[in-house]
Amino acid sequence: MGSDEAYNFVFKVVLIGESGVGKSNLLSRFTKNEFNHDSRTTIGVEFSTRTIQLKGLIIKAQIWDTAGLERYRAITSAYYRGAVGALLVYDITKHLTYESVERWLKELYDHADPHIVVMLVGNKTDLGSERSVPTEEAKDFAEKNGLLFLETSALESTNVETAFHNVLGEIHRKVSSKEVTRGSISAVSLASPIPRAAGDPEEKKPCCKNL
Repeated sequence: MGSDEAYNFVFKVVLIGESGVGKSNLLSRFTKNEFNHDSRTTIGVEFSTRTIQLKGLIIKAQIWDTAGLERYRAITSAYYRGAVGALLVYDITKHLTYESVERWLKELYDHADPHIVVMLVGNKTDLGSERSVPTEEAKDFAEKNGLLFLETSALESTNVETAFHNVLGEIHRKVSSKEVTRGSISAVSLASPIPRAAGDPEEKKPCCKNL
């Protein structure tokens, strides 16, 4: 995908949650329509981009993956910096990954913009016979905490598009309705011809390496 393509917005979205819940495969399914059965943990932060059309606008989604660092509780604040959306992922067959959702939410709000759009994602619905997290339980938790909610299967490509599109759509709604403050809207990179604020480093910031 060319880096010189025209777009109206760049939205940074982070994937968070315990190791092994399928974050990397959600990322590869959305950005490359691929699924890796041998999804060994990769080390270091990586991100992929995909451009979508939304209400006549071109949105470039920059989606970041923790890539295994969560196993060492080694995610730094740089990972969250500038993020306007997050998918908090758990495995519907492993209740422990759901129990840690509250801790992840706290970490997210400690480091990210207070207006960030968060979706709770129950992944691996293809393993429904092994389910240990009831849909209603997770849905209630999401509603009480003001989160979007969806269950997905990266393997079967179920609701993956919908999850990302809903998050990006809600980010755009917040930005266009001016719900976000001046401080947080600076996290959203606006394409030319709209001028960027003086000293805004967002456009030339390279991918974080060796976090």
